Amino acid sequence: MTRDTPSTGRPRGFDEEAVLDRAVEVFWRQGYEGTSMSDLTGAMGINRPSLYAAFGSKEQLFQRAFDRYRKTKVAYVADTFEQPTAYAVIESFLRSSADALTAGDHPRGCLSVQGGLACSPQNAGVPEVLAAGRAATECSLAQRLARAIQDGDLRAEVDARALARFVMVLSEGFAVHAAAGAERDDLHASIDIALRSVTAFCN
Repeated sequence: MTRDTPSTGRPRGFDEEAVLDRAVEVFWRQGYEGTSMSDLTGAMGINRPSLYAAFGSKEQLFQRAFDRYRKTKVAYVADTFEQPTAYAVIESFLRSSADALTAGDHPRGCLSVQGGLACSPQNAGVPEVLAAGRAATECSLAQRLARAIQDGDLRAEVDARALARFVMVLSEGFAVHAAAGAERDDLHASIDIALRSVTAFCN
């Protein structure tokens, strides 16, 4: 056992959440396959034995980093679902997303889109993890919109799953444009147009 590998019961000499946040930023900027172990150890401030002991493989670290990202950088999503109407839910979701995607305190865009939409066959698990995360958000949004239909807030003929997919496609498209340099106001202008369509489904 090396000196850098924690023994059973010995506390680690670093803040696990803090080093995960650093890993999030590296994966976010460079994508899974564009990130080397040297990139990670350099950014996280720990050596390889400590990284492997604490997080396992690179893919396991990525999964932990993505979980951390969802709990911190996109925690606003849960709040948007608490809005009183379907229109307000969708507007809040899209506008909060646009703000987050273009914020200046982290890489532009979205880790779930930029982290590894396409990977080599040996890393096929990475896009699957990202797709599952996006699908979970879409499912939660669809459930909230289905409740709006039951409440009479949305028209009875609305397909909640299709409307949720529409909103997610917009948000994910915004992520691509934000990463390419689109500004916050540009995204909000597109949201203004999208919301005109949403009004057609509201009672």
